[in-house]
Amino acid sequence: MIDPLIVGYIGVVMLFVFLAIGIPVAVAMGVVGITGMYFGAGDMFIIGQLRSLPFATISAYGLAVLPLFVLMGVIAEASGITTDLFHAADIWMRRFRGGLYQAVIVGSAVFSAISGSTLVNALVFTRIAFPKMMDLGYSKSLSLGAIAGAGSFAAMIPPSITMVIYAIMTEQSVGQLLIAGLIPGILTAAVYLTGINVLVRINPKLAPNKNKPASWGERSRALGKIWPIMVLILLVLGGIYFGIFAPSAAGAAGAFGALVFGVYRMRGFRAWLPAALQDAAFISSIMFMILVGGLLLSRMLVVTGVIDHMVDGITSVADTPLKFMIMASILYLILGCFLDTTSMMVVTLPFLFPTVVALDINPIWFGIVLVKLIEISVITPPVGFNIFAVMSGVRGKATFGDVYKGVLPFIFLDLIVLALLIMFPQLATWLPATMIR
Repeated sequence: MIDPLIVGYIGVVMLFVFLAIGIPVAVAMGVVGITGMYFGAGDMFIIGQLRSLPFATISAYGLAVLPLFVLMGVIAEASGITTDLFHAADIWMRRFRGGLYQAVIVGSAVFSAISGSTLVNALVFTRIAFPKMMDLGYSKSLSLGAIAGAGSFAAMIPPSITMVIYAIMTEQSVGQLLIAGLIPGILTAAVYLTGINVLVRINPKLAPNKNKPASWGERSRALGKIWPIMVLILLVLGGIYFGIFAPSAAGAAGAFGALVFGVYRMRGFRAWLPAALQDAAFISSIMFMILVGGLLLSRMLVVTGVIDHMVDGITSVADTPLKFMIMASILYLILGCFLDTTSMMVVTLPFLFPTVVALDINPIWFGIVLVKLIEISVITPPVGFNIFAVMSGVRGKATFGDVYKGVLPFIFLDLIVLALLIMFPQLATWLPATMIR
């Protein structure tokens, strides 16, 4: 009989081979997990896993929050709430040079609080903001970079789908993780705003100052149109922070609130709601498939002994929390060039999280650092998913070279935030510690 440890490592190699040749990640992880468990633990073990694991995963109450957060963001976008949000941000930022860059950053940060998806954020703001930026003579590459970079805020600012997946896989509190992302998310937006201000001052050609400052009347009217978003944010985040809702219940309340506002704004639902529901169902189904495949892979790595073996190897090299965090950061920055965010997390957490436990690293802090690395990965060439979302939104009016050039300043700014999060764990851990339970 083949040594189970050898079976496990062969499975790891085959997984990356499958991903390299383009097999969907959910299929690749599922096939490797099932095959490895069969050869490493026997047919009865794999039969038991296939009978219980997929149903137990999809029917778990905690995972109900995923499709609900997706639904809330999709409905908010389809009903036109996002357009009003960007218009308000534009009105308020006109007095600054590069005001449209600033409007994209502020608008995307606020929309992240009801979206949860980096792809949705990037695509929505490409459609809304990019044409206006071109009309006003803004830099094409920096405009695309700002939209792609700001779209990544949805991974950090709650309700973050990425954090929910991390919480489920590591058995952490979904509510605490979501709240932990608030300060790092606001910090990232502030660093972006500062970086843009510096860039346009150094090179004024990046942002011709053609917009006239808006009057206070225009500003107040613009703010008056975004009250539905403010209500949704207070409902979801306030409910979680003050212990009024569990995260799943908060997701349900948010989705229902978005539906009510959408029907009110659109004077009905037949013209837009069926397509929005279809989009939400498609996105949620893909996420569940990846999760089930990843959990099958994780079980295989546990039963074959790969996890224990790798934990021993990693802790022998990275024997302190700081060394481990630096090593993990380098690993994710490299993987982010080739894998999508959910797949990267599902593939690597079975290896790394046991080491987090072994080194007594705060799992909330590690989760926030991981999410920041994922934010960087979605704008990292060549497989940064926000880059592809932006390119699909411009419809041939820009090249990949334009986007790659534009995201470079924002990758640098994200690395600054990453360093701050590693040096000051309290940025991630303080707010969850104050939650009312």
